[in-house]
Amino acid sequence: MRKSLIDSFNFAVNGIISALKTERNMRIHYLIALIVIILSVFFDFSRTELLILIFAISLVIVAELFNTAIEKVVDLITDRYHPLAKLAKDISAGAVLIAAINSIVVGYLLFFDRLSYYTDFLLIKISNSSTHLTFVALIVVILITVGLKALFYKGRGTHFQGGVVSGHSSVAFCIATIVSLLAKNMLVTTLTFALAILVGESRIEGKIHTFIEVFFGAILGILVGIIIFKVIG
Repeated sequence: MRKSLIDSFNFAVNGIISALKTERNMRIHYLIALIVIILSVFFDFSRTELLILIFAISLVIVAELFNTAIEKVVDLITDRYHPLAKLAKDISAGAVLIAAINSIVVGYLLFFDRLSYYTDFLLIKISNSSTHLTFVALIVVILITVGLKALFYKGRGTHFQGGVVSGHSSVAFCIATIVSLLAKNMLVTTLTFALAILVGESRIEGKIHTFIEVFFGAILGILVGIIIFKVIG
């Protein structure tokens, strides 16, 4: 049976969330990634530096996912101790270690020299960086949504379609909040929130989410947008 693009995304998200729920190291990497991305708001990173930072974070998570997959396959093949099985697990763990060391080096090179220089000018820089704030706000709302789906999954639907919080709703309302804060125009604000409401309504009409799940997603998106732009920025 041929898989659709949505099915492929669904299986991929299920894999990520399953790893988050079962692997302690994956949860640690995920939390660190969220903290680092939020901290990046406070620093004057160029596009190239931001790309390197995101790549370093992604590399660690990808390595941990491969490590988890290899461990599961080895455990599936044999439940007895075997030197080759141990070697396979050790090698995959080594890949995670190298990726983690790389991320530490990248973090040191990007953050350390800026810490003293930007101590007195962090808030000024943030307020003048709407593009960076928008990018960070969307990444943060997606990460929080995935984390909530992993923690409070009810077994209804799938992680990608369904779950305790509507990801489509959270992203749509986050974008609407950001646009309204930047545009400062009642007509633009009304139109963007109307579009966000239509996104939420489509999730309810499609029986993918309940009203309360869409509502929680909307509140999450609005709160993240306000916190990133008004409290931090």
